[in-house]
Amino acid sequence: METKKVILTQDVIEKKIKRIAYEIYENNSDEQEIIIAGIWDRGLIMAEKIAKILQEISPLQIRLLRLDLNKQRPEGVQLSEDIDFNGKVIILIDDVANSGRTMLYALKPFLQFLPRKIQTAVLVDRKHKSFPLSVDFVGYSLSTTLEDMVMVEMEEQEIKSAYLV
Repeated sequence: METKKVILTQDVIEKKIKRIAYEIYENNSDEQEIIIAGIWDRGLIMAEKIAKILQEISPLQIRLLRLDLNKQRPEGVQLSEDIDFNGKVIILIDDVANSGRTMLYALKPFLQFLPRKIQTAVLVDRKHKSFPLSVDFVGYSLSTTLEDMVMVEMEEQEIKSAYLV
């Protein structure tokens, strides 16, 4: 039987997401526009929440994109819009950074261009990276064993909790 150890409650998650949004603004306050790309599905929900907060707290133009990829076989990456990313600031968002593989593959469509800056944000960052990726904006950093799994529990469009299995 699987036991869940809650590491973040809904209330704490909301605060972490708000803090990430403020950090993104602080690091990009001199920009006119930023593109937020959320990895379907949990990363997109988090991206939507961050985009909403950024629209409330900043004058930045926010463009939200949905990024689809199969996390087990991530060869094909689809974006909700085909746009020119040259000179743009892109924030790539997911719920949990485990090995770094998903986020690394998610960068693929942006690398055909010359963006000004690509930054990454996650709710939970595990410290076991197998791929060369560091996360710029982290809600909660956690050292785990390789056997541990971090799961984010969703209910419709709400992030309910994050737990360790």
